[in-house]
Order: sequence, then structure tokens, then C-alpha cells
Amino acid sequence: MTLNKKPFIGILSFVAVLFAMPLGHALMIMIERILGETWKFPGAALLGFLGLVLLIVGSAKENETPATWYGFFAGIFLWTGWVEFSFVYFAQHLAIPPLMENGEIITKPEYLIMPSSAGLFLSTATFFLLYGQTNCRFFKWLQRHFKLKIASAQISSKRNFATITAMETMYIMWAFYIVLLIAYDKAILGDRHPVTYFIFIGSLIWSLYLFIRLIKFNKMASAVRYAIPTVIIFWNSVEILARWKFFKEIWIEPQHYILEMILILLAFIGVTVFSVLMPDKQARKSE
Repeated sequence: MTLNKKPFIGILSFVAVLFAMPLGHALMIMIERILGETWKFPGAALLGFLGLVLLIVGSAKENETPATWYGFFAGIFLWTGWVEFSFVYFAQHLAIPPLMENGEIITKPEYLIMPSSAGLFLSTATFFLLYGQTNCRFFKWLQRHFKLKIASAQISSKRNFATITAMETMYIMWAFYIVLLIAYDKAILGDRHPVTYFIFIGSLIWSLYLFIRLIKFNKMASAVRYAIPTVIIFWNSVEILARWKFFKEIWIEPQHYILEMILILLAFIGVTVFSVLMPDKQARKSE
């Protein structure tokens, strides 16, 4: 049995990206806990800079699989270091209090102000919606179903997979942060509102549909890029279940679950290294 073919390619990429989600949450918490108030923002700035370095290095890679992984890590580090911590900084600067319920913090200050970026997200997303050479299946679906007539300029066939993956990672995370935070807001909907239940069920169904498509991939780089939205959409349901207190989010208290987080980290490293070293058939059927 060889693992460099479907459905193992898709399953492996899904598992790798899935492990990255709790690790990304834990990374932010560890920066805050270890570096403290004095150094957490310089530390976050350096993390974002590391993401930029990875993006530059990945952009120079000829091999698509390493370039994709460089882009994925760059997206995680840029989002955590420069985006999320910028909200943390200004929430503190403006002295915004957390949202409390029964004496417990249910929404941190930085997430209370993040939905204010919804207009910026929608404005910048119009570039991808009206870009004739986009390879994003979602935007292609919108273009096709809304019958958008878009000029298709000829571009180079060489794609920067690191940048594509980094932007995909950040944009999808940004989009669903906004969706969930608006849903949680009791002044708008609330975490027990029927719409929130719809988001929960819809995310499960949507991610299952994407996963069924994902396991048909037989090229690792393409599978990883497809696994990113698949996992993030699935993670919506994980976040909502945690909001409903169905389980404990160990990744937001990694200092109390060191063994579990180390095991997740080791599993992530193992799966990622295996996927990078796996011989690629360079098949194009699933592109």
C-alpha cells in the first residue's frame, strides 16, 4: 500500500492542517504568558517578521510542495503576530473590557473589535471576486453563478504558491473570525441564536463536502491548499461547540495541558515532514 496516492494524500493534508489549528491558538497564548506584558508585542512583531521571511524564502522555491508549506506557516505567523496582536494592542490601548458572563470571560477585548474589520475584508475581497485569473474555486463559483463578465488578462503561468497559500490562510481565517464573532454578539444574534446553529450545521456539511473532494486529490501541494479551507470551515463547528461548553479548549490553556500539546505538536511535525518528503506523482487531474 502506497501513501502517495488518493485518498491518503487528502487525508494526510487534512490531518496536518487540522493539527495546526490548536497549535496556532496555543502559540498566541504562549507569547502572552511567557513574554508577559512588557515583551509580548515585540515578540509578536518578531513572529510576524519571521512569517515575512518564510514567505520570501517560500516565494523563491521552485518545488510546489515546500513552497506551499512555507506559505502556510507564513500565513499562520503573519496572522498571529501582526494581525491578531494588533487587535490585542489596540484593545488594550483603548481599555476595552472583555465580555463577561457569570463571572467568566467569554470574549476577549481583541475579538470584540475584530468584527469592525468586516468592511475592510469585503472591500479587499472584491479584488479576488473581479480577478479574471483567480484559481480560487469559491470565487470562480461566484463568478460563474452570478454571471460576472470579467476581462481575463494574460499572466505568467508561473504561480507564487507561497504567497497564494499565505493569503488563502489569512483571508479564510479572517472571514470566519468575523462570521463567528458577529454570530456570538447578542446585540446581533447570540451564540444560541438559530443562525448560529445554522452556521454550526452548515460548517459541518460544507466541510464534509470539501473533504470528500479533498480525498480525490493525488498531488500533495494542491491537497494542502484545498485542506486549508476544509479544515478552517470544519473548525467553525469546533469553536461553536467549545462556546457551548461541550468540551475544554486545551489549546487556550496550553500551560495546563503540556503533555497533550506536546503530543499534538509532535504529531503535526511528523505528518508535515512526511508530507514534504513524500514522492509526488505530479498528477494534474485534481488541479
